[in-house]
Amino acid sequence: MKTNIDLNNKSILVTGSPGFIGSYLVIRLLRELTGGTVISFDCMNDYYEVSLKEWRLSEIEKVAKESPVSHVFIRGNLADQALLKQVFQQYRPAVVVNLAAQAGVRYSIDHPDVYIESNIIGFYNILECCRHYPVEHLVYASSSSVYGGNKKIPFSTDDMVDHPVSLYAATKKSDELLAHSYCKLYDIPATGLRFFTVYGPAGRPDMFYYSATRKLVAGGTIQLFNYGNMQRDFTYIDDIVEGILRVMKGAPSRSTGADGLPIPPYAVYNIGGGQPENLLDFVSTLQEELVRTGVLPDTYEFERHRELVGMQQGDVPLTYADSGPLERDYGFRPQIGIREGLHNFAKWYQEYYMHG
Repeated sequence: MKTNIDLNNKSILVTGSPGFIGSYLVIRLLRELTGGTVISFDCMNDYYEVSLKEWRLSEIEKVAKESPVSHVFIRGNLADQALLKQVFQQYRPAVVVNLAAQAGVRYSIDHPDVYIESNIIGFYNILECCRHYPVEHLVYASSSSVYGGNKKIPFSTDDMVDHPVSLYAATKKSDELLAHSYCKLYDIPATGLRFFTVYGPAGRPDMFYYSATRKLVAGGTIQLFNYGNMQRDFTYIDDIVEGILRVMKGAPSRSTGADGLPIPPYAVYNIGGGQPENLLDFVSTLQEELVRTGVLPDTYEFERHRELVGMQQGDVPLTYADSGPLERDYGFRPQIGIREGLHNFAKWYQEYYMHG
């Protein structure tokens, strides 16, 4: 059962808002809501170039000027519990969307401390604030990486996810466990979303499609891991944001069990394209769109710039989402294919880097 939430005229906190997914979500909220306040919160770290985060924030501020919704940006770290409490005390958010996290599977191998600080301590602080300043709904980002090396496909939220293959995945699974315990103990309605390989314009530069484009433009070579035998459930950013918005509006209902204690108002969903794409096909489509939009010349010799290499530590050969429960409960299934999505990315890249 779901409790419907009208987001209009509410206070909504979005952490990680100058990040990729967060910026798109905040812009949708500013464009579509008729009133209220959106609080953006982020530490603007330098995991990748801060200039891109600042550009996203400037795009948010452009939309905010024309919006009936108030927008506030607070620069801070989720690990700073005193600051976070101050934000909750001042703005009393009705809905919290926690997208702030240290991302990246490979980075977690060499930089474990930042993952513990942001993804564990930071998320714990969010939960503590939701406990002491009650919210109608906490929505938080998990990841498809929690499925680790699972062989059963498609990946279902009913599957066991006890064998993470990276620290990043372990922190995301930990977040789900922490959320479940807080839902049980303090009756906090919370929904976790396992995102599957999100891509699109103004995305994260460490993601394959983006870093590959940069290497190709510079005349470098892109490495195709596992000799190109990789499949990913690529999910376009607009589909991800549509899914988040629908989930925000429908919180798990509070109820009481036979023991008289609360049944945790807790849920987890996959958001994935539902159609795994072979990495070689994805790269071919990306290259075609880079030529079509003028990022690369039509004489570019792609075969000379590809290198097939072995599997790398912490990676998995296949991701494939079962998004049936999301469609059942929220009437939504991702719609946008890689041709359209990569064209939009290539067009943005051309405008941002070549006309910027």
